[in-house]
Amino acid sequence: MKIKILFFIFIFFIVACKDINFTYKNSVDKSNPIYGKSIVEIRGKEILNNYKYINEYFGKKKELEYKLDIFVDEIQTKRSVKSNQAVSKLDYELVFNYKLMELSTECIINNKSISSKFSYTPKSSGYNFGSDQSLKKLYDLATKDNLDQYLSFLNKNGVACI
Repeated sequence: MKIKILFFIFIFFIVACKDINFTYKNSVDKSNPIYGKSIVEIRGKEILNNYKYINEYFGKKKELEYKLDIFVDEIQTKRSVKSNQAVSKLDYELVFNYKLMELSTECIINNKSISSKFSYTPKSSGYNFGSDQSLKKLYDLATKDNLDQYLSFLNKNGVACI
């Protein structure tokens, strides 16, 4: 009797859950018009996870049609300095300058500059694992947000020569 009840509960569960759509997907929106079609070159400030995000957002090169040149600049501003000249709060601004070119005609499709800002409070004057990991995570979030903004710009404006 118990086996029959468990069997019916199991069947009911499978039938009830067959049309579930997951809202969180770990992949980037594939409506990116230059996905898998571009050579990406990054210059300027080196951020370690940039290369991971470049592969995630622009894919592996399959058919080369575009060249995307990204220049990353960082501006640090000391917002709060203690009496002993130790910094207690830093503002960061990462400016990503994007230049997209069509390879066959060498036509510039767009030049776009997008900035991402965040604040950071160092916890000690020496090496602090938690503080350093926090800063790394802030860089990752700013980079990902910046790339999302650029893809949104591409989807809105398209990839036609100027």
